[in-house]
Amino acid sequence: MSQEIHGTYTEEPAEPEATRRVADEAESSRASRGWWDRNADEYQMDHGSFLGDDRFVWGPEGLDEAEAALLGPAASLKGLDVLEIGAGAAQCSRWLAAQGARPVALDLSHRQLQHALRIGEGLPLVEADAGRLPFRDASFDLACSAYGAVPFVADPVQVFREVHRVLRPGGRWVFSVTHPIRWAFPDEPGPEGLSVAASYFDRVPYVEQDEQGNAAYVEHHRTLGDRVRDVVAGGFRLVDLVEPEWPAWNNQEWGGWSPLRGNLIPGTAIFVCERA
Repeated sequence: MSQEIHGTYTEEPAEPEATRRVADEAESSRASRGWWDRNADEYQMDHGSFLGDDRFVWGPEGLDEAEAALLGPAASLKGLDVLEIGAGAAQCSRWLAAQGARPVALDLSHRQLQHALRIGEGLPLVEADAGRLPFRDASFDLACSAYGAVPFVADPVQVFREVHRVLRPGGRWVFSVTHPIRWAFPDEPGPEGLSVAASYFDRVPYVEQDEQGNAAYVEHHRTLGDRVRDVVAGGFRLVDLVEPEWPAWNNQEWGGWSPLRGNLIPGTAIFVCERA
């Protein structure tokens, strides 16, 4: 499809092709950086009011860290060094700072971190890959990630080992991801999203690619058992696995998440881990 601009025609970019194929660590990282740089503005526009400027939300259900205390009671966070991985606009880090913690917000996307600066300065921001954390050993007391990095990396164990390395002994690592069961269902918020359409056990990545076959978006699937084994292989002990129920107050749709689906199947899984 083409469009006319000042008497000339320009070719609109073709819609990416959705497919299932192997995508290694380098391709996945490159695709994630590009996708989030291109889509950060729209993402913050669409979801910024729900996420807030200084709120710690674990997922589309709206489970708030102030209520859940998965990192520990809010009063216990004062003075702790906390690493947020896949921080986006650093909303969670801002909440942590308000509790007296010393957060560092890390993200792969330069544009997402620009949104963090737009909301407010004063937080340490680091642009880096989660699989190669640019910090010394034992630099942090806690690490967290709300839908950041983990679903998009080809080698989650490498990420977990890096988190293990930079945490101090006994440090807690809490991360949320799309609930693995969702892989079997279409990514639709309505009734069409309630019928199984794919194998839960098919671990071939979901890839959106351009006409040249270059990945523009990559998401990796791990079963629930895979995630537990990855946590252990990364050097952690699984303390809790939280599957938030959809609350009555939340009437929003967010991609494939919705009140209809949320009342029937889990949408988010939160892994609470401690450094072994």
